[in-house]
Amino acid sequence: MPWGLFLDSSGAVMLFNSSIYIFLFLPFSVAIYFLLIRYRMILAGKSWLVFASLFFYGYWNPIYLPLIVGSMLVNYGIGTVLSRPPTSGRHQVSPKLILAVAITLNLALLGYFKYADFFLANLNALVGTDFPALRLVLPLAISFFTFQQIAYLADSYQGQTQEYDFLNYCLFVTFFPQLIAGPIVHHREMMPQSER
Repeated sequence: MPWGLFLDSSGAVMLFNSSIYIFLFLPFSVAIYFLLIRYRMILAGKSWLVFASLFFYGYWNPIYLPLIVGSMLVNYGIGTVLSRPPTSGRHQVSPKLILAVAITLNLALLGYFKYADFFLANLNALVGTDFPALRLVLPLAISFFTFQQIAYLADSYQGQTQEYDFLNYCLFVTFFPQLIAGPIVHHREMMPQSER
């Protein structure tokens, strides 16, 4: 389905009080989900919610979809490594180091989008350089999904996330009713619900 069918002329985010959300996106998404669940197609229902949530996220600007998908892939992979029981070996990387690097990467990504132009402007003022501003547009909900995934990584480090698969993780990160407005939720509050 072409993106243009769902974009309004202002290019705005699909807000919860917008007509397109209330009369088209929400009823369609919920109806398909419950239809799939009614026929006991649980995996398809979860997959549908992830697809609908990614569509909701990409509605404003689909160019940022690879950012959230890439972030989920990397963080889930790291979380999986962190949640494994330690093995004995001479060349084993410390789980604490893996966690520290993962948190640093997440914060660096967030900082890049939020503060790159600020640092460039200050560098130009202090040193007398003339680096052009990047004029980055802040990706939608980057703070929410970054901090939510950092909390997941910390729980993985503590061994509290071993039972979750990638589909449930994607639903946890992207679930559209809380993606852009929050609150940041803990995996123990949401992920067990997707197991039912």
